[in-house]
Amino acid sequence: MPVLREIKKSQRNKIGLATLLSGLVALSVVLTLTILLIASYQSKKQALYETTLTLNFTNAAKMSQTMDSLFKSMRSSLQYTAGILSSNPTTNEDEMYNNLEFMRHSSNYFNSVFVVDETGLIRNRSPYSEGAVGSRISTDAAKEALASRKPYLSHSYTSSKSNRLIVFMSEPLFEKNGTYRGIVGGTIFLQENNIMNMIFGSSNVDDVGSSFYVVGSDGHLLYHPDKTRLGEDVSANPVVQKLVQGKSGQEQMINLKGVPLLAGYSTVPENGWGVVVYSPIGAIHEQLNDHIQTLLLYILLPFILLLLSAIWLARRLARPFVSLADLVSKIGREKVQLSETKNHWNREADLLTKAIIVALTDISKQTEQLTRDAMTDPLTGLTNRRTLETIMNKWIAEQVSFSIIVMDIDRFKKINDTYGHQTGDEVLKQLAEIIMLSVRPGDVSCRYGGEEFVVLLALATVSDAYLVAERIRKTLETSNHAVGEQITVSMGIAHYPIHSASAEALFHLADKALYKAKETGRNRTIVTDIAGQSEL
Repeated sequence: MPVLREIKKSQRNKIGLATLLSGLVALSVVLTLTILLIASYQSKKQALYETTLTLNFTNAAKMSQTMDSLFKSMRSSLQYTAGILSSNPTTNEDEMYNNLEFMRHSSNYFNSVFVVDETGLIRNRSPYSEGAVGSRISTDAAKEALASRKPYLSHSYTSSKSNRLIVFMSEPLFEKNGTYRGIVGGTIFLQENNIMNMIFGSSNVDDVGSSFYVVGSDGHLLYHPDKTRLGEDVSANPVVQKLVQGKSGQEQMINLKGVPLLAGYSTVPENGWGVVVYSPIGAIHEQLNDHIQTLLLYILLPFILLLLSAIWLARRLARPFVSLADLVSKIGREKVQLSETKNHWNREADLLTKAIIVALTDISKQTEQLTRDAMTDPLTGLTNRRTLETIMNKWIAEQVSFSIIVMDIDRFKKINDTYGHQTGDEVLKQLAEIIMLSVRPGDVSCRYGGEEFVVLLALATVSDAYLVAERIRKTLETSNHAVGEQITVSMGIAHYPIHSASAEALFHLADKALYKAKETGRNRTIVTDIAGQSEL
């Protein structure tokens, strides 16, 4: 009896085979789920980091190009006015004021423009200010511009009279005989409505909580979504330091407030300024968390069912299942060809193996569905920007000739403002349907962002692309719309490799042609030439 009690006590301390197998199977299933989640998280994180950095640099480069063109135009406007005033030194005050008024209102480049003679006397100003006209310049920037006798662009400074944060630009006035007669200058009031926040104020650079700012060559903020920070010295920022040195690029960084960011930055050649587009890493982690939650939503129930089934089957087994344990242990560590798994001689082991195969196949399908969703615009069903860039780079790597059409709905903001975003979405979907009906099955149709669409036409000549673009444009123009009025679209076309062998440069040329279509009246298609200037 004592021996029997000892044996029973010993048996109670042992783990039963059914319990052991149940625990092993449950542990394997949970580990598999954990490995899948970790792998998916790390893969998604790396992809988001790389994509965000690339997009931020691309956006910064595009914005710097826009600002470069803007300041060239501003400089040309000043040079034109300086030429008029220099060619007619006897201009009376009324004529001079009219010239300044015309320049200010025709372009809206400057908040104020004025003429200063060679002695520093303010001869005229638009808008007219009785206290300013007839007085002498007092700011160091104006004095430096007058003394330089050259085209001039100041750093940002605060006016002592108006307490405004100002950037000042000027052109010298010379008579035909070379006599210096002063300067014509324009000011930008950084803290008020100005040309920069008119152009960049409504920019939506991305959907990952991204934002941007503009810094001067001295490292002070010239544009920032938070106007209270304008004029702030951020030269200690590592990215700003590189911009001051004339460098462009992309990198992960920590800003002056200790916030980790993914930043793309680009210099503006015309004025030495810099544009920084940045995304908080915290916002990207929020996206990653949403991704994991969605993944769990798809796979948690199948895994729970699998776990319960495995435990139930394991308790019916009387013998070890070495082959089955080996199969489960490999999942998540190496690629397993489930379709080649042999049937077990044991009915219970066979059922468990098939259950695992079904569950993992379902996970694979769910992962593929998530991948397809990541490549598709949810509103229109067209491919998204990431897929477009991948296909362009693939075709260029394979040297497949193609044409690119970049299109933008004319005055789309007015449609949203007047009829609401839901109606605007219907217009976007209608254009997407027209595009799909107008292109071949092998062509790529993409919603690039907002109201901008892109079409890639494989093995299509410029003439072929022009015909397709016109078919889309005319169909949209003559279609009935939810807004009850005519809607038009402007388009730009470029061709690989005729116009460029670079995907980025090719897109830029097509986008530039689109911009020209907008400038020359909208509702038209323009084809770029090698110089990006011709129209078909």
